[in-house]
Amino acid sequence: MAKKSVGSIQTGTKRLTKAIKMVKSPKTGAYTFVEAIMAPEDVNDFLNKK
Repeated sequence: MAKKSVGSIQTGTKRLTKAIKMVKSPKTGAYTFVEAIMAPEDVNDFLNKK
């Protein structure tokens, strides 16, 4: 897998994390970036999911 980036975002009392991962397209073979904002506990599941 390619590089992965995780940044922390705080909004009021909630703590959120923005996770970015590179995903290879099965059709073209090109890489795209998938971004998601979630709770810090869910980041590992997001990055490990194919």
